[in-house]
Amino acid sequence: MLSRSAANLYWMGRYLERADFLCRLIDATVRLASLPASHGGAKPAWEGAIRSAAVENSFRETGLPVDEAHVGWFLALDPSNPSSVRCCLEAARHNGRAVRTALTLETWEAVNGAWLEIQRFGTGVPDSSTLVRLVESIKAVLLSFDGAAARTQLREPTYWFLRLGTTIERADTTARLLDVKYHLLLPRTEPIGGSLDYFQWTTLLRTVSALTAYRWVYRDAVKPWLVADLLIFNRAMPRSLIACYEDAVWLLDQLAATRGRRGPANRQASAALRRLSENDIDALFQGGLHEFLTEFIAENNALGDAIADQYLF
Repeated sequence: MLSRSAANLYWMGRYLERADFLCRLIDATVRLASLPASHGGAKPAWEGAIRSAAVENSFRETGLPVDEAHVGWFLALDPSNPSSVRCCLEAARHNGRAVRTALTLETWEAVNGAWLEIQRFGTGVPDSSTLVRLVESIKAVLLSFDGAAARTQLREPTYWFLRLGTTIERADTTARLLDVKYHLLLPRTEPIGGSLDYFQWTTLLRTVSALTAYRWVYRDAVKPWLVADLLIFNRAMPRSLIACYEDAVWLLDQLAATRGRRGPANRQASAALRRLSENDIDALFQGGLHEFLTEFIAENNALGDAIADQYLF
């Protein structure tokens, strides 16, 4: 496969996963923002959304107030924000068109359908009900993309590059979301285990569709260290860091088999997976969750660079 085609597929996977994450983040933040001021209120919730999306500096440059209307618009519809849902879907569609012949009809129609769906909402600042309808409709279309790709794409480099992009982006967004909640969102006066803490962690689990999984695995009240354990070390949780890296290692091995040799990206992913496997939640909290997640995000970015050097240029 040409490196250009591999790059199109890889980045299509990343852009679609980021669009899905942003929709989930907006939906969760609307829930958090409904709390009264004594339990956090709207502004801290939307500030957390900006940080989780890693667009804090970009948003500050706009000079807009931190509220639902403007942050929601910036994350969902702003055509000048390259990380908005609109721009992610546009970029994914552009990459998909470049490799149209490698995609099944169902997969392409799902990507194109997501782009067409967001065009219906224009570029104006949406009201609350419109914002909720937007994220729900885009989440539904992106689920159809996942189903189409899983059901109809051949298991060969086209599919593997697409899923590799999804996996790397998913690991990044899970780590950032967990870090923002644990390190930044909890007010200094609010005790761990308090009512606000419980609601925020529950909302985080909803963001990554993990609340039912948490209750199934732990059968306990929502506790920060158990949430972290689920989203970092539980191999059965699809969005956990270790599950993402198991997928990344497997996908890179499949790609290596087609070329007859492994490369730096394979070794880097395997080393990261080994470090995760040798760690546990108790040791992680002793060393500092924020420090661990900051290091993981940097390593994940480095793995993305290694993949690009090995396959995409």
